[in-house]
Amino acid sequence: MIEKTYRPAEVEAKHYQRWEDSGAFAADPASPKQPYTIMIPPPNVTGSLHMGHALTFTIQDILIRYHRMRGRDALWQPGTDHAGIATQMVVERQLADKGMVLDRPGVVEDANTRAIGRDAFIAKVWEWKAESGGTITRQLRRLGASLDWPRERFTMDEGLSAAVRKVFVELHRQGLIYRDKRLVNWDPKLHTAISDLEVEQREVKGHLWHFRYPVEGMPDTFVTVATTRPETMLGDTGVAVHPEDERFRALVGRNVILPLVGRAIPIVADEYADPETGTGAVKITPAHDFNDFEVGRRCGLAAINIFDADARLLDSVPEPYRGLERYEARKRIVADMEALGLLEKVEPHTHVVPHGDRSGVAIEPWLTDQWYVDAATLAKPAIAAVETGQTVFVPRQWENTFFEWMRNIQPWCVSRQLWWGHQVPAWYAPDGTIFVEETEAEAIVAARRHFGADVALRRDSDVLDTWFSSALWPFSTLGWPEHTPELARYYPGDVLVTGFDIIFFWVARMMMMGHHFMGDVPFRTVYIHALVRDARGQKMSKSKGNVIDPLDLIDRFGCDALRFTLSALAAPGRDIKLAESRVEGYRNFATKLWNASRYAEMNGCVAVEGFAADQARHRVNRWIVGEVARTTERLEQEFAAYRFNDVANVLYQFVWGTFCDWYLEFTKPILAGSDAEAAAETRATTAWVLDQILLLLHPVMPYITEELGEQLSGGTRPALITSAWPSFGESHRDPVAAAEMGWVVRLVSEIRAIRSEMNVPVAAEIPLLVKGAGAETLARLATHGDVIRRLARLASIDTGAGDPPAGAAQAVVDEATIALPLAGIIDLAKERARLAKEVGRLADDIAKIEKKLGSADFMAKAPEEIVEEQRERAAAAGEAKGKLEAALARIAGA
Repeated sequence: MIEKTYRPAEVEAKHYQRWEDSGAFAADPASPKQPYTIMIPPPNVTGSLHMGHALTFTIQDILIRYHRMRGRDALWQPGTDHAGIATQMVVERQLADKGMVLDRPGVVEDANTRAIGRDAFIAKVWEWKAESGGTITRQLRRLGASLDWPRERFTMDEGLSAAVRKVFVELHRQGLIYRDKRLVNWDPKLHTAISDLEVEQREVKGHLWHFRYPVEGMPDTFVTVATTRPETMLGDTGVAVHPEDERFRALVGRNVILPLVGRAIPIVADEYADPETGTGAVKITPAHDFNDFEVGRRCGLAAINIFDADARLLDSVPEPYRGLERYEARKRIVADMEALGLLEKVEPHTHVVPHGDRSGVAIEPWLTDQWYVDAATLAKPAIAAVETGQTVFVPRQWENTFFEWMRNIQPWCVSRQLWWGHQVPAWYAPDGTIFVEETEAEAIVAARRHFGADVALRRDSDVLDTWFSSALWPFSTLGWPEHTPELARYYPGDVLVTGFDIIFFWVARMMMMGHHFMGDVPFRTVYIHALVRDARGQKMSKSKGNVIDPLDLIDRFGCDALRFTLSALAAPGRDIKLAESRVEGYRNFATKLWNASRYAEMNGCVAVEGFAADQARHRVNRWIVGEVARTTERLEQEFAAYRFNDVANVLYQFVWGTFCDWYLEFTKPILAGSDAEAAAETRATTAWVLDQILLLLHPVMPYITEELGEQLSGGTRPALITSAWPSFGESHRDPVAAAEMGWVVRLVSEIRAIRSEMNVPVAAEIPLLVKGAGAETLARLATHGDVIRRLARLASIDTGAGDPPAGAAQAVVDEATIALPLAGIIDLAKERARLAKEVGRLADDIAKIEKKLGSADFMAKAPEEIVEEQRERAAAAGEAKGKLEAALARIAGA
């Protein structure tokens, strides 16, 4: 007996354990089935489930469950990323609490601390992972993620580490990895280069200082430059002006004398200088600005590094500034320039300053030796793969983002100054010769061959960017470089599901590495989902206090309700506005399904062995069987197009509307009637439809469907997770039944709409007048009159009516005009006034919104989410106004 109340927490824990224990998630390389592969975007081992995770992993699980049911050998490859910086910071903090610090340059032990070396630190990280690194995978289980857990990989496990070393060595031998001195995003607190993805752009209120640089050999002649970072002027090696700027044309080729330093630096012509911005002249500091670095290369300017790893000034600058922290140096330099009369003016200036997203300090562009990948060469086959359709982006507009990044790609800095990660497989001889090999033993042999004798080798202390190892994820997780059965079977994958923010950092790099080492793209489709925002469309952040915890929603409303909500809101190309009320609403949907199942059980609607639904005789039953077939076809179309919101909407409309609100109501007279054969067929059909519903819903709502499947069958039904997706032929469709019952639904819906719009009391029974009905309509009214009267709350149906009386609300259904006499039921004058007032209020609201949206000032200043909110309000008000105007028109002449 199905319990009165659905208890998600009990059901979820029970079924997930059963699924996992039974091996229901497992792929089978020996299977004759067609493979279907999804590679999980590996979450950080330090991470915990957030709403972005919930969205991407829900979509992946829906796809994997759907294709598993469709008869594919489905592999959803699990694993986690070692998260170099994040993990190192976590363990460093834990060690600091115990008085331990890392034995790195500049670290000094004292009575309260003990320095530990690299090997000891790495051992501590592995200890931490064993104890605390499984949080995210436990939480994925709570989400219902049906990953093939025995295949779980970790980017630092031995197999993947071997793949990383091999790829690095091979790319180096091919000239695609090299060492170079270039600018990087340097974090002065963490003492490492970081990727652009780890840089947070913050708006800062600062100043713009205008400095006067004297022109060499031209007394009392100056070039004024403006800067937000006065401390970098000590590293200036040029001043750039636009080639067509008449103000400076005569000065190009001359020098200015760099104040405080006394160094003569050239005035160069370069289009980077914008005549319309600032003074038109730009100080060039190639070693400390990315744009300046490129100008310096084009114009042959020296790159002088003035900072150390802590962003303190080096001894290469004039003595008064040596050793100063960068902001202290800024104050001193501004004061000194003012004292020299070379500070022209200071302006308040709000600008964007890059900060390390983990350290919170301002990033310093820093000139340093690093390892680089020739990304431009590797990008070409990846670009061609998307151009020729080998890989397709959904939605397609993200291909433009991919192309924009890839066609302008810069060398990829892959080295990081950390201890936790894949250590660069490079060894240095005393004379600086570099030997890049997979193992130290191979490096020793290579050095002996080079020098003719053994020499002492020092291994590079850097580790590789975590994106380097995750770029290999689609093939390294399958056993590459070994030729495993899994690699042959599951590469390339079918679809990658991810967010737009890592198209370049991860998607593009997997494309480059996969094509280079496997000769094929790593996935055929890239589905890009949107961001999950709060109910107002604002990005979730701790500082705003609007972060929604998916685990909290699961605890309160059940996992299925959250999954269905995320699916229903995942419209292509639109960010998700998540409100708790939506999750609560879909919890009610789960309750509706639960109660419908209880109703079926209480009315003896049990599965009948051998029942052929396509052989049903009763018109209502043939109609619902056809609706099941039609819904299944619609779902397959939406799945194929990755329209998950439409998948959810089709399911919702069928389950709540077609099945619960219509079919079950249509069948009540049959079940209570005297026709035993019709009642028996209806009970069997109801049970059959309910079983199909559970199958169709299972990929999106796995828990409640599995529980109902078990309870309705008394435990005899095979698990839904291993059941086949429904399949139907033409025999399941009856066009006559579909047309007839569809007409009944439209008629009752029209009458209900009139009653609602006119504020007709719920209990009031009204006669229905029908004019101009054809023979088919008359026959349908005769057949279904009792059901129509009951569902529409009608006192009678008059098919011989003439012109409707005054005070009747009218509508047209097919060829017939229907009318509901409302005089005496409602106060028509009062109702007209109410409707007119409401139409006017909505018109005023729409006018105000349109005025706001038409304001250039508002559109320029308002955040995007506020603009979108106003547009949605205008659309909703317009729709409501249209309905009220139609209602008013119905009784305007009454």
